[in-house]
Formats: sequence, C-alpha cells, structure tokens
Amino acid sequence: MRPLEDILIIDLSQFLSAPSATLRMADLGARVIKVERPETGDICRQLYVSNVNLNGESSIFRAINRNKESFQANLKDAVDKERVLKLIAKADVLVHNFRPGVIERLGFDYDTIKKVNPNIIYGSISGYGEEGRWRPKPGQDLLAQSLSGVTWLSGTQDNGPTPIGLALVDILSGAHLVQGILAALVKRSKTGEGSKVSVNMLESILDFQFESITTFYHDGGQPTVRPKNNSAHAYLGAPYGIYKTQNGYMVLAMGSIPVLGELLGCEPLKAYTEISSWFTKRDEIKKILADHLSTGTTEKWLSILEPADIWCASVMDWKTLFSEEGFKVLEMIQTVVMSDGFEYKTTRCPIKIDGEYLTSSVGSPKLGENTKAIVKELIN
Repeated sequence: MRPLEDILIIDLSQFLSAPSATLRMADLGARVIKVERPETGDICRQLYVSNVNLNGESSIFRAINRNKESFQANLKDAVDKERVLKLIAKADVLVHNFRPGVIERLGFDYDTIKKVNPNIIYGSISGYGEEGRWRPKPGQDLLAQSLSGVTWLSGTQDNGPTPIGLALVDILSGAHLVQGILAALVKRSKTGEGSKVSVNMLESILDFQFESITTFYHDGGQPTVRPKNNSAHAYLGAPYGIYKTQNGYMVLAMGSIPVLGELLGCEPLKAYTEISSWFTKRDEIKKILADHLSTGTTEKWLSILEPADIWCASVMDWKTLFSEEGFKVLEMIQTVVMSDGFEYKTTRCPIKIDGEYLTSSVGSPKLGENTKAIVKELIN
C-alpha cells in the first residue's frame, strides 16, 4: 500500500508549479482528478520547450501530468461549478495556483470551500504571496528568478545575470506545497481539522538561497562577487569549479590547495598554505589550476584524485550519463502508457519506500477523458 492511497485530490492548477506537486502526491498513491477547462484544457498542453510533440501535445504536459485523471469543467458555468463543488465535498485536498483575486472571483476561495468541506486541506501556490504590490504579478519562473537575486550566483564575474536553465522555482514551490500538505494531513489525522497551506514562488527561491543569504547578512552586506573563471559558486573559494581538460571537462569541489598541488604535480599550488588565501586569491589559484588541468585528460586526473578521496567528477551530458552503469542501476527512466496505447519514456518518482520504487505505468490523460466516469462515480 502506498502512503497516500485513499486520498482524493482535486487539482484546479495548470502550468508547472502546482501540477508538479500533485504529480508527486499521485506517485505517493493519491488519486488526482485534474479539472481542466473545456476545449483548451491546461494551458501547459500547448506550452512547448522545444518542437517535441508527444501524441499531439507538449512534452512538458506529458511529463508533469502522468498518473492523473482529467475532468472537463468550466468553472464560470453554474452547472459545471456545482459538479466541481460536489467533487470537492468528497475530497481530502484541493490544489490551485490561480493569481490572488482570481480564485475569489470564481468562488473557490478557502472560506467558501471550507463551508463545502470543513476538513479540506486547501493548498495554493501564488507568485509573490497575498500581500504587497507584487501580489498581482504573474508567477512565472524566470520572473521569480530575476527578482530573487539567484541570477547573480551563476556564471562568471564578467557575465551579466545568469538564470538557471530549468523551471527551478516552479518545481521548488511545488515541493514546498507537497511538504505543507503532507504536514496538514498528519495534523488532520490527529485533530480532525483541515488547513490552508499557502506557498509562493518568490519565498521558495529565497529559501533555496538560505546559505548565501545568511552569508550576505553576516559579512556586512558585501555584494556578490562571482569568480572570474571556472565558476561553480559565487561564495566558495578555490578550487570549487568546472575545469577544461584535454578531452572534456571535470569538476573539483572543496579541497586543500597544497594537497592538490602535490597530487597533480603542480608546484605553484603548494605555496597557498593559508586557507584564507583560497578565498582572497581564488581567481589566481583557479587560473593556475585551470592551466595545469588542461594539459591532461579527464581520466588521467580522476585516476589520481579519486583514490586520494578528493571530491571530483567528470562533467557528463545526458547521452554520456544515460550510457553509464551508475545511471542504469538506478532505473530512473520509466515507460508510461496513455489510454490510446501511446507510450513514452519519462522520469520516475525519486522516492523509495520500504525498498520499492514508486513507479506507475499510467501516462497523462486526454482532455476530459475521465469526466463521464467521475460524474457517474462521485457526482450523480
């Protein structure tokens, strides 16, 4: 039995943030009914990150909405709205990511829903919270990254702001929503009381930077200074970074500079005996190290450093990674099947419980494909 079996989730969300939360809860055993507008459905169905089309719709939608049911309803239509409210009355959890103000106009705000289902766990994600002048701004990943300061942590000193090339804020806020909902479910099991769980994207990406923000507040508010070269972290000293070799790239994490000098046969590095110099002379040390590492292959350097327990690794692309035994043994890729027989490969849930992976062969639903069955089972 999976931990969330018999938990019913009504999902009014779209795009990435909240749907990533309901995906994780579906992996954990919950039944997720995704409520989608007629004709267009979740806008994410047509939100493409490339020209990859999977069975008529976007790869993003297929990846993030597997293992869910689709219920078609127009929340502005009185009949459809009543149907959805009947579903919510039987649900354990309601999730949405409408902008503040929109959910109230639709009549699905917490105070209204609590009258329909007093024990509901009501989970929501917004862009910037429910107060302040940023309240109505669109909660989009790149916008949140840009406001949060995180774009000044990647890249080198001469770069401009550098965003992280993933929908990081969406996925983080979705993970935080899952954490809050699970905690609220535990609370309800003890008290019988429902809860309102609120997450916003800006706070999620700020929390992600807790180490660097704490440093900022305790180093006199000094500006963030990224390395001039071989950057991997705006604050950490040498050797932390990515280095080019004769045949590729490798990374070095924290380590003693003189020890590296000894192991690699790089005499100039042995002079940096003071730990403070690894920070104050970071760029100088990295330049020496980079020049030296460029004279040998990745395999050569790893064969020296790994037996000495130096934290290092080769830099792989996906093609290389997926061919490695270390990846294959994880069984991280699963094949899922849609109701029409269309199969596609995607990632599985990274959580293992009692030694078992949380896999499911159920692909993403066609728009409204479960509407009739859900009406017959839960509404009529």
